[in-house]
Amino acid sequence: MSNYATVSWRRRQSERERVEFSLTPLPPFSLNFTVWILRRRPHNSWDLWDGKVYRRLLFLDGQPLEVSVSQEGSVNKPKVKVSALARKINPPMIPSLKSSLQQILGLEVDLSKFYKMAQNDPLLRPLVIKFWGFKPTRYPSVFEALVNAITCQQFTLEAGISLLGKLVAKWGVRLDEHGPRSFPLVHDLASLTIEDLRALGFSQQKARALIELAEMVRQGLDLESFNSYSDEEALKKLQELRGVGRWTAEYVLLRGLGRVHIFPGDDLGIRSKLVSWLGIKESLDYKGVMNILKRWHPFGGLVYFLLLLKGLEEKGKIFLLGDK
Repeated sequence: MSNYATVSWRRRQSERERVEFSLTPLPPFSLNFTVWILRRRPHNSWDLWDGKVYRRLLFLDGQPLEVSVSQEGSVNKPKVKVSALARKINPPMIPSLKSSLQQILGLEVDLSKFYKMAQNDPLLRPLVIKFWGFKPTRYPSVFEALVNAITCQQFTLEAGISLLGKLVAKWGVRLDEHGPRSFPLVHDLASLTIEDLRALGFSQQKARALIELAEMVRQGLDLESFNSYSDEEALKKLQELRGVGRWTAEYVLLRGLGRVHIFPGDDLGIRSKLVSWLGIKESLDYKGVMNILKRWHPFGGLVYFLLLLKGLEEKGKIFLLGDK
């Protein structure tokens, strides 16, 4: 478990309470690379990053918390400082917040076996060195993973993030007028009409799928229980939901359930990056991708994240901070 510094509280003049503490990730850890796996694109408006501080509005026990995370120490001897602002912070919320951040940022994921494998792999080793300290991230909930996946279906990632940004701008919650907006909540999406989402640019099919999903969760569907399913069971259960096919289900296994051996083979953007990275002249289908990924089993999802970072760096979206 992570080592925690003493928790401290402060009350602001605006009657907000702030709590501060530290977490010690399993090394190596780079907040920079890890946050970019969450953000995916610079115009992500809910996972905020200024190069030093990651900010996100989370909900715990029905309360919004504006959370800020910064890194202290080196990648190989990391420590992260957390500050959370809320109208009222009850002591039981602190363990929940720590657990949530550990999941979102992968703070306690041990990648030593992956690094050992990569050390002797001439293709993988340079990527691991370049993005040293990245961690496999997870969305705060399986619901958020599904909303992300459904929204980004058959879109470029740029277009998908833009559409999600419109959703956040319209229905995300703020703690105050200058703070970040949350990702839309289940009950807010469930209360929308198809026309509401169509007005933002969602297709009829996507709008219907999102509203139906939100309503099912509001009525009691426990998406977090999917964590207990095997891959095959989870894939089957997910694909029973409206608008969820193989790519969406595999994406949720990786980014919502933390199954780092899963590489969403139908992801055309990452597939093209894989082809380019390997210098393959012909295109690959799903089966071809899976055959290639056998080389790095059971770490296909980690390869997926590294290719995402590689693409961002090549486009000048992220910079290597030299903080090893």
